[in-house]
Amino acid sequence: MDNYRHFEQLKAFEKEGVDYRIRWRIEDSGIAILSIHGGDIEPGTSEIADAIAGSDHTFYTFEGMKRAGNRMLHLTSTVFNEPIGLEIVCLSEIILSIHGCHETEAVVYLGGMDLELREHIQQRLTSAGFHAVDDCSSKYPGRDPANICNICGRGMGIQLEISRGLRAQLFKDLTPQGRRFPTEVLSRFVRAIQEALEPFKLPATEIACEGLD
Repeated sequence: MDNYRHFEQLKAFEKEGVDYRIRWRIEDSGIAILSIHGGDIEPGTSEIADAIAGSDHTFYTFEGMKRAGNRMLHLTSTVFNEPIGLEIVCLSEIILSIHGCHETEAVVYLGGMDLELREHIQQRLTSAGFHAVDDCSSKYPGRDPANICNICGRGMGIQLEISRGLRAQLFKDLTPQGRRFPTEVLSRFVRAIQEALEPFKLPATEIACEGLD
């Protein structure tokens, strides 16, 4: 169970820049890559989302920075309502939300309501040598319409739950220092997802986003 029920409650007890930070950049593909449990909440997810977004896609992360106990900053996907993150989601046609789960096996679970894109990502990841499981009905379905990945313009998005076992292969290790050193496996993982996203990019458009420039 989460320690906080929504962002305003979290903000009342935690200090931005000390306990957590928010980072983002806006691009014009119509696709946003999120890590709402970034930093040391679910280690590696910020870096993975940032790498997938690259210079093509919008990127957003909410990162835990506490020396210990970052898990208390976890806000579940159906109630995550940090204002900048919500504005980015509402401006995006497609959301890919990156999460971390505890399994030690190297596996990524694909959820979310966008069945077509989910199939594309699963095919690309499998071809790249990853164990990618379509998870629409079991552990991490991401099928709730209130899930942050599904409140984009299309009304359906993708949630990736990446196991700790796989995340540990993407970096030297999962400490803040170790995550500064990505491995070739991360490059292969990112490339597969970027290739899956390519057909879904919108034609270049100007995105007006007051307060986010």
